[in-house]
Formats: sequence, C-alpha cells, structure tokens
Amino acid sequence: MAVLFVSDLHLDIRRPALTGLFTDFLAGRAAQAEALYILGDLFEAWIGDDDPAEPGPTVARALAGLREKGVPIYFVHGNRDFLLGQDYAARAGMTLLAETTVIHLYGNPTLVIHGDTLCSDDIQYQQFRAQVRQPRWQQQVLARPLAERRQLAAQLRADSHTATGAKDTAIMDVNTATVTQTMRAHGVRQLIHGHTHRPAIHDFQLDGQ
Repeated sequence: MAVLFVSDLHLDIRRPALTGLFTDFLAGRAAQAEALYILGDLFEAWIGDDDPAEPGPTVARALAGLREKGVPIYFVHGNRDFLLGQDYAARAGMTLLAETTVIHLYGNPTLVIHGDTLCSDDIQYQQFRAQVRQPRWQQQVLARPLAERRQLAAQLRADSHTATGAKDTAIMDVNTATVTQTMRAHGVRQLIHGHTHRPAIHDFQLDGQ
C-alpha cells in the first residue's frame, strides 16, 4: 500500500466538479492507501468550523468515510485554511499535525510542511502570515458573526490575487537557502511540501549528501 499526499486543492462551492473529483479519489484510490496526508489549502478559504456552507460538510463526510475504512488521515494547515480546528477535524476523521512535522516514510525521516514558510523572499507575505497566525488575531476573527467572516475572507482573497499578480514569480517560490536551513534544523534529507503549485521532484546536495 502507498502513502498518499495531496495539497492545494482549494475546494470551493464555485467549483463543484473539483469537489466531486476529490470525493471520488477518497472513495477509490485513497481507500487502498496506507495513509493520506493533506498538506494544506484543502479549501479555498476557511472561516471557522461553525460555517455550514459547502463544500465543508460534503468533504467531511467523504473524509470520515475514508477513515472508517481504516485509512488514517493527517492534515497540515495551509495559508487558506489555517483556521480549520479540532471540531471539523473530528468530524472529518483527521488528525491535525504541527505545521512542521517529521514522519518516517518507508524508513526515511521526512519533513512534511505546507510550504509557505519556505517562500522567505516574499517579505510582504511573511509579515502578513505572522499577523494572522497569532492566536489573539484568530480568536478575534472567529468571534465575529459568520457574515462578517465571509466578507473578510472575500476581501483577503481579492487582496491576495492583486498582490500575487504584482509580484515576480521567483519571489513566490521557495528559497533554496531556507529549504536547506529547514531540512538541516529537522535532521532530514527528504522534504514534501505544497503551496507553490509547481509539482516537481528536486534533487540537490545537502551537507555532502
């Protein structure tokens, strides 16, 4: 059996076909897996576990169905769904992991991470990330009515699209030195991440290996 990794699906009510593809994947290929790791940005936006809007409920049922088949599901927060909490995770049968977690993958210590912290050249984004990851900021946002949170999420998405369009693509990619420092700090020779929307396998030298 294989260990599967997915990230950056950005599921959204406006793209029901994509949600359908994911639920088909959970009922099919993923059902034969040893484990499933979701490395962030499963949803386009997440405004709180109390939001009843789709596709949250449909995805939770599909994930819970996978877990009932004996497949463990692990979730790492992304930059779009960092407010996803224990309540939704419990409904979906997922185990929440720390944003940097080392797992043993086929005998190899492997760091799994969303990947946005590796994009250290994007200073503006890193400053924003530091703000929204503060517990006080998150508590204040989650205390707002759902309607206000939906408006905030829409505004943040619009701001993100505008900012992304104005940046050099190289700035939004991972920084090689940051990747090296992160892997060295965790004592690993293998890293799996998402965020950049650039699927690839990268081989490079790290401390002579």
